[in-house]
Amino acid sequence: MEYVKITFPTNRLVYIDGEQNGCTNEVLRVDAGSHIFELGNLENYRPSSRKVLVQDTTVLEPLEIAFYRKDA
Repeated sequence: MEYVKITFPTNRLVYIDGEQNGCTNEVLRVDAGSHIFELGNLENYRPSSRKVLVQDTTVLEPLEIAFYRKDA
């Protein structure tokens, strides 16, 4: 089991490989390997998705994956 923390300025739902899997700014569990991370259908963030290889993480040292507000 691996751990990620998806960061964003506000709380949003996190989708991993198309499935809802918790909220931003929380430590989430995932299987080791490549995954696609998204924040849903709202288009007010960038990038629109991130494909990331997750490996060698711990609950105390999760992989941080950042999303940002899209400029208005």
